[in-house]
Amino acid sequence: MKIQCISQWLLGMALILCSVHTRSLRRCLSSVDMRLIEQSFWEIRRALQAKDTFKNVTILSSLENLDSIKPVDVCCVTSHLLTFYRDRVFKDHQETSHEVMRRISKIANSFLQMQRTLEQCVHSQCLCSQEATNATRIIQDNYNQLEVSSAALKSLGELDIFLAWIGKNHRETSAA
Repeated sequence: MKIQCISQWLLGMALILCSVHTRSLRRCLSSVDMRLIEQSFWEIRRALQAKDTFKNVTILSSLENLDSIKPVDVCCVTSHLLTFYRDRVFKDHQETSHEVMRRISKIANSFLQMQRTLEQCVHSQCLCSQEATNATRIIQDNYNQLEVSSAALKSLGELDIFLAWIGKNHRETSAA
C-alpha cells in the first residue's frame, strides 16, 4: 500500500513540476510585445508572398500542426525555432526593398530579445523530447530541400504560423 501511495505522490509531483515549468516559460515571453512583431510581419507579408514562386510548398505548416506540441516541449520547440530563424532564415534572406529589410530587421531583433529572455528565464536548459526534436528537424529538412533564398523567403512568408503558436502558448499561461 505504501509503494502505491509513493508512486502516486511521485506522479503527482512530476505533473505539478511540469505544469510550473510550462507556466514559467510562458511568463518568460511576457516581456516581448508580440503585437509589434506581428504588425511588422503583416506590413511586409504581401510583399514577401508575392515573390514566393513555390506557392504549393510549405516549410512550417508541413509540420502536422504546431498545436500537437506538448506543453512540456514548448520551451524546446520555441528555442529551436527562434535559433532556426536567427541563424538560417534571417541570414539567408536577401532583400532589395529597404522598407521590407527594415521590418525584417525589427522582427529579427525581437526574436533575439525573445531568445535572450527565454535563456535568462529558464535557468536550466529546455528539455527536448524525441517528438520535439523530430518536429524541428522536419522544419529544417523542409528548408534544406529548397534553394537557400527561396527557403528563406518561404519561411518568412510563413512566419505568421510561428507567431500565432507563440501567442497561443503565451496567452494560455498568462490567463492561468
